[in-house]
Amino acid sequence: MHEASAGELSGELAASRRLCRSAGILPPVRIVHLGLGAFHRAHQAWYTAHADPAGEWGIAAFTGRGPAAAHVLGAQEGLYTLIERGPDGDRYETVTSIVETHDASETAALRALVSRPEVTVVTLTVTEKGYHLDASGALDTGDADVVADSVTLRRSEAGAAAVEDGALRTMPGRLLWALLGRAESGAGPIAVVSCDNLAGNGAAARAAVMGLAELVNPALASAIEVDWIHTSIDRITPRTTVADIEAVATRTGILDLAPVVTERYSSWILSGRFRAARPRWEDAGALFVDVLEPFERRKLWMLNGAHSLLAYAGIGFGHTTVAEAIADERCAKAVGRLWDLHARLLSESGRDLDLDDYRLALAARFANSAIAHRLDQIAADGSVKLRSRIVEVVQRERSAGGSADAALRVMAEWIRFVLAACEAGRIIEDAAAAEIVAAAAASDPTRGLLALIAPELADDEAILMRVIGMLATPLDVVGHR
Repeated sequence: MHEASAGELSGELAASRRLCRSAGILPPVRIVHLGLGAFHRAHQAWYTAHADPAGEWGIAAFTGRGPAAAHVLGAQEGLYTLIERGPDGDRYETVTSIVETHDASETAALRALVSRPEVTVVTLTVTEKGYHLDASGALDTGDADVVADSVTLRRSEAGAAAVEDGALRTMPGRLLWALLGRAESGAGPIAVVSCDNLAGNGAAARAAVMGLAELVNPALASAIEVDWIHTSIDRITPRTTVADIEAVATRTGILDLAPVVTERYSSWILSGRFRAARPRWEDAGALFVDVLEPFERRKLWMLNGAHSLLAYAGIGFGHTTVAEAIADERCAKAVGRLWDLHARLLSESGRDLDLDDYRLALAARFANSAIAHRLDQIAADGSVKLRSRIVEVVQRERSAGGSADAALRVMAEWIRFVLAACEAGRIIEDAAAAEIVAAAAASDPTRGLLALIAPELADDEAILMRVIGMLATPLDVVGHR
């Protein structure tokens, strides 16, 4: 690796960006993004760069948690390398759409940016738990961080205290504060585009932000002009490793401390009204539809649901990546049964969803060993993820008179995974970690853990007995029947 200071990009492009910044002629910020992580940079930032060759849609990106990503990308002038990884090798591209980076705590900067009339889009990738919703899909008003933000905003509305940087703890709190600033400035409507793996993610964003507005002051909701856009997003993006950084340096001569690795496949389907301007993302391959739900369910159920099954079962079999797990006949058969169930339910939509081709494409993507998609990354936050990936599948199949065993198996494997982790004293990476540990130690752990995902399923004795039976019948036995 060549000598360079941390985060410094060499080459004409970085030098050109520094000159443009000093001259004040960078692409104008017209999009604000919350959740500056690898997926955003592999997806929305990539689509924006490809849809905006003239450089008219700069992105100001805020981290979702700590400041590290903002500091690294800031030192690199917002530039980073996208590595598209396929079985026949890697493709490298420098993405230029991010022009500002900020820590999540910088709420004054967020409010100032969102209040500008030329900023007309806010995109979100804050993960499922970042919405702070309860099992019913409403804002969790018992969440300590939500309560703290409501108190902070209520004091501000009453004129008793200013909202200082770092005072707001949640995405709903920070975004609400920014949207209230826009309302005060009279900048007009803005679109909030959720890009997280949640069923009805636009509605989830609205429930989170407007739920907090109602909690602070019901009159606030009527002041905000927002178009809540629903999306289905799809691009497998594993964690970046030191080896990836070294590969970029070897291939391009650039020391990039924030490269992103992703697959060549990408999909972005959007639905909803944009009253204000937006990039022509369709020029980069995005699809705009009137009805999103069938496409959303196809992706959430077939890709994300299968990912969860592979994660929990695969880890139990000693696998570390999706490619390893899908190569295991036991896991592959369980995924096949789950996809059979999905195909029956999705065919009821009456839309041509190309299910056979989609299934074949997923199998090929899962088997791509060039993408080291770690199972422990997928396994995190299962109590939240399974609500959108599995619960509706179970409910629909049970309503139709079916057993829903293929979907219940995912829940059973999550419970098995959790119980094994607790017994071994491993840390549970989950927003509800404390509740999970408590439920696992209780006298009826299966019911308690199932209730954390969907209380109505835990109260169904038939479902509970089926899950208990699955825990007594390991997947390796079922898989070889």
